[in-house]
Amino acid sequence: MKNTIVKDLKTLEEIYGQPAEPSVLKEVDFIHPLYRPYIEATPFVALATYSADGMDVSPRGDEPGFIHIEDDHTLLLPDRRGNNRIDSMRNLLINPAIALLVLVPGINETLRINGHAEILIDEETLARFKYNNALPRSVLRIHVERVFFQCGRALIRSGLWENKYLADKSTIPAPGQILKSISHQQFDGDKYDAQLPERIMKTLY
Repeated sequence: MKNTIVKDLKTLEEIYGQPAEPSVLKEVDFIHPLYRPYIEATPFVALATYSADGMDVSPRGDEPGFIHIEDDHTLLLPDRRGNNRIDSMRNLLINPAIALLVLVPGINETLRINGHAEILIDEETLARFKYNNALPRSVLRIHVERVFFQCGRALIRSGLWENKYLADKSTIPAPGQILKSISHQQFDGDKYDAQLPERIMKTLY
């Protein structure tokens, strides 16, 4: 049987060929003026980290401008209230490597940012990101190493901004029902789902 698993770079490159010239030209090692609008306009990014214990990708969202551009090589990202799993933070303590996928509603191109980060908790920095009288738990200082835009094919195919494949909520298991099933009925999932919308709105920050 012919081997169908790629195990070396040579085979991979033979399958895909060389990247087109624009794919190489678009990459810079700083926040280019033409990349700033993506960061300033985004209300949502996916944040990826890695350690010996594994990888993690988690959502970060807030009003546009929530990612502060400190300078051409530095971003500040407040960490708002969440579930306290702190998977990303645990990873960063072991391995500071970080990646962001920046999405801007209505724009099919995304922005990819790679670098390394550190976790800040000094009062002055936290105060800069105070919102509704609530401070973030911490702020990530991200040292930018690579920045480039990703073409819009994936978002076009997904119809993301067109609500092309908007799900019927009744077909997607609710969080409480998942917890109820996984805990073998030991968790009151019905109560959790009933209280969740109000609890989230009260604890956004």
